[in-house]
Amino acid sequence: MGLLIGDALGVPYEFHNPESIPPYDQIEFEPPRGFARAHSGVAPGTWSDDGAQALCLLASLIDCDKLNLDDFGARLKKWHDHGYLAVDGIVYDVGITTRRAIRCLSSGVPASSAGLTGERDNGNGSLMRALPLALWHTGSDTELAHDAAEQSRVTHAHPRSMVCCAVYCLWARNTLNDSRDPWETALVSLREIFADSTDMLGELDLIIQTMENSDPGGTGYVIDSLISALSVQDEEDFEGVVKAAVMLGNDTDTTACVAGGIAGLIHGIDRIPVRWRANLRGQEMVRPLLDELLKIRH
Repeated sequence: MGLLIGDALGVPYEFHNPESIPPYDQIEFEPPRGFARAHSGVAPGTWSDDGAQALCLLASLIDCDKLNLDDFGARLKKWHDHGYLAVDGIVYDVGITTRRAIRCLSSGVPASSAGLTGERDNGNGSLMRALPLALWHTGSDTELAHDAAEQSRVTHAHPRSMVCCAVYCLWARNTLNDSRDPWETALVSLREIFADSTDMLGELDLIIQTMENSDPGGTGYVIDSLISALSVQDEEDFEGVVKAAVMLGNDTDTTACVAGGIAGLIHGIDRIPVRWRANLRGQEMVRPLLDELLKIRH
């Protein structure tokens, strides 16, 4: 719910620079009067491609009882082509890399080979959907990291995107398990997990270097998206986290989606504002999946 609400909150503010984002207390599903909202035809409280793809992943995991890339790829294609798990069946704001990968799927390319591998193909399109894997997974950290990277492969197959998804999923697991420092613990674990892969270790080092040397910008670049989500977690509550994510500007729906998923784990469902929980659209699609997920977790 944190992921979906963060996504929906960020939708109308997408593509705006930080200076043009409304003041903190005016950031809501419905922007203030006069604001040039993005996606003006989309009703307030509607998740975007981020939430729809995350639900595709969750549904696939539940139905297959494992990460099945071909099944997941088929669901992504069903979402893209027919509006599966999209609110009102309407698909919008699809990333270029994802669209090209789905085109490959449509031409018969196996899901494990459909993702783009160029360095310029490192948008945040696989990061934004990865959280359900961390919530569903009961295997070891190594198995979770592997599956997180593999789910990225369907659309974003460069090692950078794959490592970012692994970092995020271990960060989420550590948060769920009340680790003392969930982020740093994830980095330490992945250094051991990727010890035999020069490429993956190199990308892990790049994430750390970027975090140390760059300010978060809320952009669609996968490393920036990840560290932007990290940068807002010190806010005192869920509302503060997702609003701070939106105030970074640029790719506001995905930054708030990625940050909101972690904030939901930290603060819990009861501390997500009631007005957002009540006005999130499409919940009739979400509830059955969450019920099945909770059965697995318990």
